[in-house]
Amino acid sequence: MERAEKAFADIVAERLEQLGKRAYAVEKDYDLPPDAIRNVLRGAKKAGTPLNRARQICDALGLEFYIGPPREEGRLYTTEINGEEFASIPRYDAQLAAGGGAFNDEGEPISTLAFRRDWLARSGISPASAYILSVRGDSMRPTLYDADLVMIDTRRKQVRNRRIYAFVDRDGEARVKRLEAIPGRMILLLSDNPDHETELREGPDMDSLQLLGEVVWSAHTWLDQVHTKTPEAS
Repeated sequence: MERAEKAFADIVAERLEQLGKRAYAVEKDYDLPPDAIRNVLRGAKKAGTPLNRARQICDALGLEFYIGPPREEGRLYTTEINGEEFASIPRYDAQLAAGGGAFNDEGEPISTLAFRRDWLARSGISPASAYILSVRGDSMRPTLYDADLVMIDTRRKQVRNRRIYAFVDRDGEARVKRLEAIPGRMILLLSDNPDHETELREGPDMDSLQLLGEVVWSAHTWLDQVHTKTPEAS
């Protein structure tokens, strides 16, 4: 096994152990070819792992796949609280769902939220590839409410059916929906709120969808949803 391939195999093996998952289970969950990960672990490919396959494996395991000049974390930093390390995830002033225009992360974040690094690692989330936006509208209730916060993992751009994704739609609006892909035919945009109908994107409209990433965390504030029960008349 070549040195680079051996290093890749070691990283994959370590990541599987961190996640507590078996290779075949990850292959099945992420629609990878049978033995795609196991071949890496066994060093079965004499020519090494093709770059596209390596990228797919990294996406499935929550590993960053990057080729290019050395990079700095820049906007991210680590802080320690009571002996625990936390990573800061940027929050941007943009909303997902009922409109508001396309989102881009080139501006300055309005704030950051701190997450434990060990939780991020177990969840397969790279702090450098995540950001936080707010939800607008009620189409995803009861899963996501208006003004909820969501974390987007920008590395997870391969549709896994019925998971929730942030995306820029054909008209340039940034939205959040469950997606279901029928390869070569259409993508279904599914709302959790039964009052909202399923939308279809076919042909050019399907190709025009720009995935921002998968929703991997959300936060909800209950203070604005306190309901009082009206006493019954006696």
